[in-house]
Amino acid sequence: MLDFMRRHAGTWMIKALLFAIVVVFIFWGVGSWTHHEEGIVATVNGEAVAIEAYRRAYNRMLDQVRQSFGTALNDEMLRALDLPNRALDELIDQLLLRQAAERFGLEVSDEELARSVQRIEAFQANGRFDPGRYRQVLSLNRMTPEVFESLQRESLMARKLAQVVTGGAKVSEREVEEWYAWNRLAVKADWACIEAERFRDVQATAEEIARHFEENREVYRRPAEVRVQFVRLDPERFRDRVALNESELEAYYDEHRERFALPRTVEARHILLRLEADAGAEAVEAARARLAELRRRILEGADFAALAREVSEDPGSRDQGGLLPAFRRGDVVSPFAEAAFALAPGEVSEPVRTPFGWHLIRVERVNPERTRAFAEVKEEIAERLRRERARSLAYDQAEALYDASLAAGDLGRAAAELRLEAVTTDFFPREAPPAGLAEPGRFAAAAFALAPGEVSDILDLPDGYVLLQLRETRPSRIPELPEVEAQVRADVVRRKQAERALEQARALLADLRGGAALEAAAKRHGVAFRTTGYFQRSDTIEGLGHEPAVSRAAFSLSERNPFPEEPLPTEKGACVLRFAGRQEPDPAGLERERERIREQLLRQKRAQLWEAWMNDLRRSGKIERRKDFS
Repeated sequence: MLDFMRRHAGTWMIKALLFAIVVVFIFWGVGSWTHHEEGIVATVNGEAVAIEAYRRAYNRMLDQVRQSFGTALNDEMLRALDLPNRALDELIDQLLLRQAAERFGLEVSDEELARSVQRIEAFQANGRFDPGRYRQVLSLNRMTPEVFESLQRESLMARKLAQVVTGGAKVSEREVEEWYAWNRLAVKADWACIEAERFRDVQATAEEIARHFEENREVYRRPAEVRVQFVRLDPERFRDRVALNESELEAYYDEHRERFALPRTVEARHILLRLEADAGAEAVEAARARLAELRRRILEGADFAALAREVSEDPGSRDQGGLLPAFRRGDVVSPFAEAAFALAPGEVSEPVRTPFGWHLIRVERVNPERTRAFAEVKEEIAERLRRERARSLAYDQAEALYDASLAAGDLGRAAAELRLEAVTTDFFPREAPPAGLAEPGRFAAAAFALAPGEVSDILDLPDGYVLLQLRETRPSRIPELPEVEAQVRADVVRRKQAERALEQARALLADLRGGAALEAAAKRHGVAFRTTGYFQRSDTIEGLGHEPAVSRAAFSLSERNPFPEEPLPTEKGACVLRFAGRQEPDPAGLERERERIREQLLRQKRAQLWEAWMNDLRRSGKIERRKDFS
């Protein structure tokens, strides 16, 4: 199957992709290889982690961080993320897992691997696995099918290993009940907030401003900035230069007929009776016997679709009488495929067991393998060639511009000679590149990598090719106080307002603790108390929003201890609370939530077991790191 994917994979150009797969993150590049010492960054129980694998892992991790943070990513964040050590840690962990899997005798079959690859949405077109897209996505992510399949195999192995390690996790009834009692307890409170903004008379003196600036100079540091000139070559502007004739389209069709092949598919109905993976023998046999009885009724004339609507436990097809979309052999799990593809239209299978449970299958139609006719795909081919050739023409123009800019020493002058538009930006920091760019993060990274006057390599962006030249730089600096005085003044005023709010909140709390009536104390301090509705620990608080410190304090109060020790700082100022009520959880609710809580706690326990087991692997393993790798 995987060889078939590779043979039939194309090189389609796609603008964007979501490479979202639930697999182990780091590329596998570890094993029992022979390396020169300088080619090894670590050993794990005698097995080497090669520097090539480390570099691939680091680069992949860096790419994902860039995609996640975009233009917000800066050098300080990169230092905090510590990607070099994180990448090596991941590689070491994966090798520890591989060794453990071998000790347990775990394996992943080619069939399991193929099914998992086909289910990944990034490799699908119109809901089906597409070999061409498979290769494209991997190519755009600098990966070969062989490397990816190795990665995916190890991911599946890790899942099997996790089942072995965490399979013994159990959740007791007492644990469920304690969780429910803790999380479903509700309280309400009277509250008043002294808002900082009410102290509008607060001023900042020149001395306070100067002192605050000196104590917080780094807060006001200005980032490095650059000003660049750039030219963008949009392939769409070259489409009218592309001329195609019938013979070219036919030649493409003849050379790529495999791209237009439609495999044999089956249209079928099914009835599913679900079974848990750990179902006992009695439950398994009872479900099989029930399906066997349904099969007998169908063969005697009962309507398959009607029975599917009545008893099937597949929510995706039940309302359609069990009807499934046409599927290929590799689109469904193996036992289901083997049974369905062995039936003729109108035939009903014996009960079929899969990881989902027991199935009864009736084939409605078999669509034979065929190749789409040229007339069906002519426009599709024309559009593809038009797009590819327009992009090729745009790239040729970008190369000509690059050569001309090197000869002229100036991108703008070269662009004018070629009748292209050059745009000069204002100064911008790395975190805020000019608007209107398809990938502003890559544009900014390229700009900040240049020396003054240097012309970049051709950037291949989703909306075309870009060349840019660095015109001017401004280094990062701490400005003089006059440049940021307004900002510093505002910061000082906000700080003093918050201090005043906290001071008045303390006075209000002292009055209440001293026995003052709520309304009288509120009137004296110019605030109004409000009462929340009942809220649980995970809820936002009515009138206050998400204030974790206030929530924690509210749950610590009682009739005997109705006030917190101190006012609670909030985003707007300082808050004073008074206990107003406590509501015990509804016992009936426990029965409604019992299974969901059990599943949640079970997932948590499994995660804890897995982490503890991994820590033990790390402690017991002989791990040696090279100190000087980079």
